[in-house]
Amino acid sequence: MMLEHILVLSAYLFCIGIYGLITSQNMVRALMCLELIMNAININFVTFSDFFDSRQLKGTICSIFVIAIAAAEAAIGPAIVSSIYRNRKSTRINQSNLLNK
Repeated sequence: MMLEHILVLSAYLFCIGIYGLITSQNMVRALMCLELIMNAININFVTFSDFFDSRQLKGTICSIFVIAIAAAEAAIGPAIVSSIYRNRKSTRINQSNLLNK
């Protein structure tokens, strides 16, 4: 597969994630868009690592670290969202003013 096709796919995923993160008012949707952004970054890491230096695994190792961060976010994020929902009865971002108290 050509480098340009993979980079277009990654840019498309990144743009969808950024647009969703900016426009979403729901915390769960924002977390899902953050996952899309991280997946686009992983695609770029692996693609550039394979294209420029195929004998070393620097991009793959960075990608594994990003996957570990995404797994931690996927484990802790819904717990935080459910705690906010339990206290505020809403998961909308603009209604969550936790720093005002």
